[in-house]
Amino acid sequence: MLDLSLYLMFLAASVALILVPGPAQALVVAKTLAGGRQPGALAAVGLNIGTLFHTATAAFGLSAVLATSALAFSVVKYAGAAYLIYLGIRAVRSKVPQALSSAGPGGSARSTLSQAIATGILNPKVALFFLAFLPQFVDPSRGAVLVQFLILGCSMALLDVLYELALVHLVSGMRERYLRSPRLVAWQTRVSGGVLVALGLRLAAQER
Repeated sequence: MLDLSLYLMFLAASVALILVPGPAQALVVAKTLAGGRQPGALAAVGLNIGTLFHTATAAFGLSAVLATSALAFSVVKYAGAAYLIYLGIRAVRSKVPQALSSAGPGGSARSTLSQAIATGILNPKVALFFLAFLPQFVDPSRGAVLVQFLILGCSMALLDVLYELALVHLVSGMRERYLRSPRLVAWQTRVSGGVLVALGLRLAAQER
Protein backbone atom coordinates (compact mmCIF):
# COMPACT_ATOMS: atom_id res chain seq x y z
CA MET A 1 0.00 0.00 0.00
CA LEU A 2 1.08 3.58 -0.62
CA ASP A 3 2.97 5.51 2.02
CA LEU A 4 0.60 8.18 3.42
CA SER A 5 3.09 11.04 3.39
CA LEU A 6 4.11 10.17 -0.18
CA TYR A 7 0.46 9.98 -1.24
CA LEU A 8 -0.30 13.40 0.29
CA MET A 9 2.69 14.82 -1.54
CA PHE A 10 1.33 13.31 -4.77
CA LEU A 11 -2.09 14.90 -4.16
CA ALA A 12 -0.50 18.31 -3.58
CA ALA A 13 1.59 18.00 -6.75
CA SER A 14 -1.48 16.87 -8.72
CA VAL A 15 -3.55 19.85 -7.57
CA ALA A 16 -0.75 22.22 -8.60
CA LEU A 17 -0.56 20.60 -12.04
CA ILE A 18 -4.34 20.57 -12.52
CA LEU A 19 -4.61 24.30 -11.76
CA VAL A 20 -2.22 25.18 -14.58
CA PRO A 21 -4.40 26.30 -17.55
CA GLY A 22 -4.11 24.08 -20.61
CA PRO A 23 -5.96 22.52 -23.55
CA ALA A 24 -8.10 20.31 -21.30
CA GLN A 25 -9.62 23.30 -19.51
CA ALA A 26 -10.01 25.11 -22.84
CA LEU A 27 -11.97 22.18 -24.26
CA VAL A 28 -14.24 21.98 -21.19
CA VAL A 29 -14.94 25.74 -21.30
CA ALA A 30 -15.64 25.67 -25.05
CA LYS A 31 -18.05 22.73 -24.72
CA THR A 32 -19.84 24.41 -21.80
CA LEU A 33 -20.27 27.69 -23.66
CA ALA A 34 -21.46 25.92 -26.79
CA GLY A 35 -23.92 23.49 -25.20
CA GLY A 36 -24.28 24.02 -21.45
CA ARG A 37 -23.51 21.89 -18.43
CA GLN A 38 -23.97 18.43 -19.94
CA PRO A 39 -21.42 18.76 -22.78
CA GLY A 40 -18.98 20.44 -20.40
CA ALA A 41 -19.35 17.65 -17.86
CA LEU A 42 -19.03 14.98 -20.55
CA ALA A 43 -15.85 16.64 -21.81
CA ALA A 44 -14.44 16.62 -18.27
CA VAL A 45 -15.25 12.93 -17.84
CA GLY A 46 -13.95 12.00 -21.29
CA LEU A 47 -10.64 13.76 -20.80
CA ASN A 48 -10.08 11.88 -17.58
CA ILE A 49 -10.95 8.55 -19.16
CA GLY A 50 -7.89 9.47 -21.20
CA THR A 51 -6.04 10.05 -17.92
CA LEU A 52 -6.99 6.57 -16.73
CA PHE A 53 -5.87 5.13 -20.07
CA HIS A 54 -2.44 6.72 -19.67
CA THR A 55 -2.29 5.51 -16.08
CA ALA A 56 -2.89 1.95 -17.25
CA THR A 57 -0.40 2.20 -20.10
CA ALA A 58 2.23 3.64 -17.78
CA ALA A 59 1.60 0.80 -15.36
CA PHE A 60 1.76 -1.90 -18.04
CA GLY A 61 4.74 -0.45 -19.84
CA LEU A 62 3.37 1.08 -23.06
CA SER A 63 4.70 4.47 -22.03
CA ALA A 64 8.16 2.93 -21.87
CA VAL A 65 7.70 1.75 -25.47
CA LEU A 66 6.77 5.28 -26.53
CA ALA A 67 9.83 6.60 -24.71
CA THR A 68 12.20 4.22 -26.52
CA SER A 69 10.56 3.70 -29.93
CA ALA A 70 10.71 6.64 -32.33
CA LEU A 71 8.23 4.94 -34.67
CA ALA A 72 5.61 4.29 -31.95
CA PHE A 73 5.96 7.83 -30.65
CA SER A 74 5.57 9.30 -34.14
CA VAL A 75 2.49 7.21 -34.97
CA VAL A 76 0.66 8.28 -31.82
CA LYS A 77 1.87 11.88 -32.11
CA TYR A 78 0.71 12.38 -35.68
CA ALA A 79 -2.60 10.61 -35.06
CA GLY A 80 -3.29 12.95 -32.15
CA ALA A 81 -2.19 16.02 -34.11
CA ALA A 82 -4.38 15.09 -37.09
CA TYR A 83 -7.40 14.58 -34.83
CA LEU A 84 -6.99 17.98 -33.14
CA ILE A 85 -6.53 19.72 -36.50
CA TYR A 86 -9.64 17.97 -37.85
CA LEU A 87 -11.73 19.14 -34.89
CA GLY A 88 -10.37 22.67 -35.25
CA ILE A 89 -11.09 22.95 -38.98
CA ARG A 90 -14.60 21.60 -38.46
CA ALA A 91 -15.24 24.22 -35.77
CA VAL A 92 -13.85 27.07 -37.90
CA ARG A 93 -16.01 26.05 -40.87
CA SER A 94 -19.17 25.37 -38.88
CA LYS A 95 -22.16 27.67 -38.78
CA VAL A 96 -23.13 29.14 -35.41
CA PRO A 97 -26.42 27.18 -35.08
CA GLN A 98 -24.52 23.92 -35.52
CA ALA A 99 -22.07 24.89 -32.78
CA LEU A 100 -24.90 25.82 -30.44
CA SER A 101 -26.81 22.59 -31.03
CA SER A 102 -23.93 20.39 -29.88
CA ALA A 103 -25.54 19.79 -26.50
CA GLY A 104 -28.47 17.89 -27.96
CA PRO A 105 -29.36 14.36 -26.78
CA GLY A 106 -28.29 11.04 -28.26
CA GLY A 107 -25.48 11.12 -30.77
CA SER A 108 -24.20 14.58 -29.88
CA ALA A 109 -23.61 13.55 -26.27
CA ARG A 110 -21.75 10.45 -27.45
CA SER A 111 -19.81 12.61 -29.89
CA THR A 112 -18.78 15.03 -27.14
CA LEU A 113 -17.64 12.19 -24.90
CA SER A 114 -15.77 10.38 -27.68
CA GLN A 115 -14.04 13.60 -28.79
CA ALA A 116 -12.85 14.27 -25.24
CA ILE A 117 -11.64 10.67 -24.78
CA ALA A 118 -9.75 10.77 -28.07
CA THR A 119 -8.23 14.16 -27.20
CA GLY A 120 -7.08 12.79 -23.84
CA ILE A 121 -5.64 9.58 -25.28
CA LEU A 122 -4.02 10.78 -28.52
CA ASN A 123 -1.21 12.74 -26.93
CA PRO A 124 2.06 10.87 -26.40
CA LYS A 125 3.41 13.73 -24.30
CA VAL A 126 0.79 12.83 -21.68
CA ALA A 127 1.96 9.21 -21.75
CA LEU A 128 5.55 10.29 -21.27
CA PHE A 129 4.50 12.70 -18.51
CA PHE A 130 2.85 9.88 -16.61
CA LEU A 131 5.91 7.70 -17.12
CA ALA A 132 8.04 10.45 -15.55
CA PHE A 133 5.61 11.64 -12.87
CA LEU A 134 3.88 8.61 -11.37
CA PRO A 135 6.95 6.44 -10.64
CA GLN A 136 8.26 9.13 -8.27
CA PHE A 137 5.43 8.23 -5.88
CA VAL A 138 5.55 4.45 -6.26
CA ASP A 139 7.50 2.38 -3.73
CA PRO A 140 8.03 -1.26 -4.84
CA SER A 141 8.82 -2.24 -1.25
CA ARG A 142 5.24 -1.41 -0.22
CA GLY A 143 3.40 -3.92 -2.40
CA ALA A 144 2.09 -4.37 -5.93
CA VAL A 145 3.41 -1.61 -8.19
CA LEU A 146 0.45 -1.97 -10.56
CA VAL A 147 -2.03 -1.29 -7.75
CA GLN A 148 -0.05 1.75 -6.63
CA PHE A 149 -0.02 3.12 -10.19
CA LEU A 150 -3.78 2.67 -10.49
CA ILE A 151 -4.49 4.34 -7.14
CA LEU A 152 -2.37 7.34 -8.11
CA GLY A 153 -3.88 7.66 -11.57
CA CYS A 154 -7.47 7.30 -10.32
CA SER A 155 -6.80 9.91 -7.62
CA MET A 156 -5.47 12.40 -10.14
CA ALA A 157 -8.38 11.74 -12.52
CA LEU A 158 -10.89 12.28 -9.70
CA LEU A 159 -9.26 15.56 -8.65
CA ASP A 160 -9.25 16.77 -12.25
CA VAL A 161 -12.91 15.83 -12.80
CA LEU A 162 -13.94 17.71 -9.64
CA TYR A 163 -11.98 20.78 -10.71
CA GLU A 164 -13.37 20.77 -14.24
CA LEU A 165 -16.95 20.23 -13.02
CA ALA A 166 -16.51 23.31 -10.81
CA LEU A 167 -15.27 25.13 -13.93
CA VAL A 168 -18.37 23.95 -15.84
CA HIS A 169 -20.62 25.29 -13.05
CA LEU A 170 -18.87 28.66 -13.12
CA VAL A 171 -18.87 29.04 -16.90
CA SER A 172 -22.47 27.84 -17.35
CA GLY A 173 -23.61 30.71 -15.13
CA MET A 174 -22.37 33.14 -17.80
CA ARG A 175 -23.74 31.17 -20.74
CA GLU A 176 -27.13 32.90 -21.17
CA ARG A 177 -25.50 36.31 -21.49
CA TYR A 178 -22.98 34.81 -23.86
CA LEU A 179 -25.62 33.25 -26.11
CA ARG A 180 -27.48 36.57 -26.52
CA SER A 181 -24.62 37.77 -28.73
CA PRO A 182 -24.47 35.74 -31.98
CA ARG A 183 -21.37 37.67 -33.05
CA LEU A 184 -19.60 36.68 -29.85
CA VAL A 185 -20.69 33.06 -30.32
CA ALA A 186 -19.34 33.02 -33.88
CA TRP A 187 -16.08 34.61 -32.73
CA GLN A 188 -15.65 32.10 -29.88
CA THR A 189 -16.40 29.13 -32.15
CA ARG A 190 -13.80 30.17 -34.68
CA VAL A 191 -11.22 31.07 -32.06
CA SER A 192 -11.76 27.70 -30.36
CA GLY A 193 -11.28 25.99 -33.72
CA GLY A 194 -8.11 27.98 -34.33
CA VAL A 195 -6.79 26.99 -30.91
CA LEU A 196 -7.40 23.30 -31.67
CA VAL A 197 -5.60 23.61 -35.01
CA ALA A 198 -2.68 25.39 -33.28
CA LEU A 199 -2.52 22.69 -30.62
CA GLY A 200 -2.49 20.01 -33.30
CA LEU A 201 0.33 21.72 -35.20
CA ARG A 202 2.26 22.22 -31.95
CA LEU A 203 1.87 18.54 -31.09
CA ALA A 204 3.03 17.51 -34.56
CA ALA A 205 6.13 19.70 -34.23
CA GLN A 206 7.13 18.39 -30.80
CA GLU A 207 10.18 16.20 -30.52
CA ARG A 208 10.55 13.21 -28.21
